Amino acid sequence: MYKCMHTREEIESILKNSKNIFFIGIGGVSMSSLAHISAKSGFCVSGSDRTESDVTKALEECGVKVFYKHCADNVKGADAVVYTAAIRDDNPELVYAGENSIPIIYRADYLGYIMSKHKNRIGISGMHGKSTATSMTSLVFLEAGVDPTVVSGAKLNQLEGGAYRTGSKEHFIMEACEYCDSFLSFTPNIAVVLNVEMDHPDYFKDLDQIKSSFSRFVSIADEGCAVVNWDDENVRETVRDYKGRLVKFGRESQGLDYTAENIRYEGAYPVFDIKKPAGTIENIKLCVTGEHNIMNALAAAAVADICGIGEESIRMGLAKYTGAARRMEYKGKICAGKADMYEDYAHHPTEIRATLKGAKKLAAGTLWCVYQPHTYSRTAELFDEFTSSFGGVKTIFADIFAARETNTTGISSKDLADKTENSVYIDSFEGIVMYLRANVKEGETVIIMGAGDINKVCGMLKEE
Repeated sequence: MYKCMHTREEIESILKNSKNIFFIGIGGVSMSSLAHISAKSGFCVSGSDRTESDVTKALEECGVKVFYKHCADNVKGADAVVYTAAIRDDNPELVYAGENSIPIIYRADYLGYIMSKHKNRIGISGMHGKSTATSMTSLVFLEAGVDPTVVSGAKLNQLEGGAYRTGSKEHFIMEACEYCDSFLSFTPNIAVVLNVEMDHPDYFKDLDQIKSSFSRFVSIADEGCAVVNWDDENVRETVRDYKGRLVKFGRESQGLDYTAENIRYEGAYPVFDIKKPAGTIENIKLCVTGEHNIMNALAAAAVADICGIGEESIRMGLAKYTGAARRMEYKGKICAGKADMYEDYAHHPTEIRATLKGAKKLAAGTLWCVYQPHTYSRTAELFDEFTSSFGGVKTIFADIFAARETNTTGISSKDLADKTENSVYIDSFEGIVMYLRANVKEGETVIIMGAGDINKVCGMLKEE
């Protein structure tokens, strides 16, 4: 009821008359980055979230007041309120702001406003790989010493704020999320599309709607360029009517501007050359596994080359990417030192298959995956794809992470386990930990996977 969209001019006017900004859902990765950026810009920042986390603690250490309960009183004194698509219309803070004529700004609109102040505005989109490609691109630009501003969806050790960095007005690199069409509020003049397929069935009714949204996203950069994965048929259809400069990357198609050649492996890690319009960058060495990361690296290299970044910076920057938080992140030894543990954010069948394919190159022994499905609607819509994604892996299914949903379909993780080979369903994190400790053997590898709170299992397994 009280939610509304604002133009960049309207947001600028609101901020000119604001001193105190309140963020509803301040503990989210993107929201926390915006809160930090706002505080550094001189605003008095506060916000709310349901639970305390490392993210909220970091905000508090920077002087941001965080409330751990959504309450109307929290908003008193605010000059503007920023909210995310996940906030319900009946949220008491949102309602109070609406009833008291406090300007309410959508997170994506606010981020688009900040982005618009920069010269090279790089928006990295796709159903999968956005955080990784954003991180890779950021490291290449940092290696070149061009002082980029970055807003990512995952923490990266080399970024000052974990998931963000404030730099000059020359380059703005950001992860462009498609959920609820958030990326249509952004202002890229370099639009990257990594892949397009069905996801977020709680918002997108079908693949045609998704293609339409991505098409609208790239059209924002009609006067710039679109950097697209030409191997992906859905991507090709998405950019069919694009009016700007089309830059194609891939491995299998014809007429590519950027492609990987001479691919080989040093252990589990790919090494390859990048053929580009003006020559070849030899010996690109990645420190992450998986063929999908070759594609992410191609996208990052293409963007950097377009922006005039040199070959050595591209080579060195990509080599420095060892993974962002919850992207095949090594978490240490578990089960009395017998096994290696990794954490990964995959929550879509395509992501699961790509991650596990890469992980098999790392794992000397049996590979285990503890998977927490994310949202009932995604689990129901892509059920068959999920059950065929864990081939050759011992799988433990945790209960579905509801996120913003209620279970209207009756779907359960036990349903997944019943249809997935070599898997079990365990109804508690404590039970999962006990099962692993009893069954994992020397030299095996365990991946804790999902986009919900399954990361708590990592901490529980480390407590030995």
